[in-house]
Amino acid sequence: MRPMPWQPPVDLSPPEQAVVRRVRRATLFVFLRTHRHTLFDAAFQEELATLYADRPKGQPPVPPTLLALVTLLQAYTGASDAEAVEATVMDRRWQLALDCLDCTEAPFSVGTLVSFRERLIATDLDRRLVERTVEVAAQTKGFGPTALRAALDSSPLWGAGRVEDTYNLLGHALRKAVGVLARQQGRELAEVAAAAGAPVLAGTSLKAAVVATWLIRPDSAHDMRAYRPFRQGAVNSPDADRPGSFRSQNPFTYE
Repeated sequence: MRPMPWQPPVDLSPPEQAVVRRVRRATLFVFLRTHRHTLFDAAFQEELATLYADRPKGQPPVPPTLLALVTLLQAYTGASDAEAVEATVMDRRWQLALDCLDCTEAPFSVGTLVSFRERLIATDLDRRLVERTVEVAAQTKGFGPTALRAALDSSPLWGAGRVEDTYNLLGHALRKAVGVLARQQGRELAEVAAAAGAPVLAGTSLKAAVVATWLIRPDSAHDMRAYRPFRQGAVNSPDADRPGSFRSQNPFTYE
């Protein structure tokens, strides 16, 4: 079932005005609340709706416009998927932008957010989302477009799905190579993989073993040390212990 257009109020309500007055930093929240109707006009909402099949049955999906706003906030603040879900019920700035002020239940789940981002990246609408946001920022002068582009473009969020696929492809290629060696030596794959320092290659699911925590578990989602067994044992990467950049700060401390 195709999602219905998201039509939140345009004018600020008195409670929203009170939140806006209190925001001293992280003014992206105010910009998105003020200009979300311009950013997500009817034409762009229709583009986002094409991410979902038009079927007569089934539950209507969460409005993709709402999830696109969440994705922008994640890219800017560095919040993980789990942290984004939590923020919708704990942070009034997120609630302001997402039209869920004082909500007690998150309007979406981690799985819904992950699925949306995968669809967005697969169709290159992630770049369309960034470009349109920067364009509206420049037109309205509601936020510095140069600073906004730098912040959004530098986020690892957009590459999450692509990096997953890259590691998965490399893993399968390495598993085949180790399998050839194992057959030549008359040994088991698990034995050769363990001897090479890469036991993950003998697992039933490389994707699950290598990147299962990507963007979902706040404690290790963006820490490249999570890949240490795979990267050091299989490819001997010199920067395997380099931590991810934007996880080095509290994601809820916004500039």
